[in-house]
Amino acid sequence: MARDHAAATDEALIAWSAGGDRPAFNALAARHLPRLHALAQRITGSAAEAEEIAQEALLRAWQQAARFDPGRARFGTWLYRIAANLAIDAARRRPAAAMLAVHDLADSLADPGLTPEDSLALRQQDAALQAALAALPERQRAALALAHDQGLSGAEAAAILDTSERAVEGLLHRARRFLAARLAALG
Repeated sequence: MARDHAAATDEALIAWSAGGDRPAFNALAARHLPRLHALAQRITGSAAEAEEIAQEALLRAWQQAARFDPGRARFGTWLYRIAANLAIDAARRRPAAAMLAVHDLADSLADPGLTPEDSLALRQQDAALQAALAALPERQRAALALAHDQGLSGAEAAAILDTSERAVEGLLHRARRFLAARLAALG
């Protein structure tokens, strides 16, 4: 009987993957790779490192597919926990200054109608934001990435970070307060 990988749930795909169904896992990878990469990039600040982390998270998911328990968590929560932990570990292994290598948002949003002064101001604002994000502790960056970049609920972010919703709220509150203070100090 042919399986409809495109219409199957993540939980069905990982169960099929546990039985050796590579096309099922390929469908999972295609669904989740962009978000895994975005999450890892926000935490580490490096597109290249994020690519490696996303691939490693998928490799681990493939290797551990038989151990996934849908009664304990959704597949996405399980997979993003793997990626978040890998990214946090990677970010802890290097100095915060390395986070400043993050892509320049101002260049990607450049408006050809902007004056050179406005364009410079936008680049300076982006650099200040990237520097402030780089100075955050890894778990606060992870909480911001999960809640804001990925749009996950507090419960989902808590499950991924293996903590309580209240702890995630605390991480987000401290991160926002730190960013606001850091950016306000810069004007």
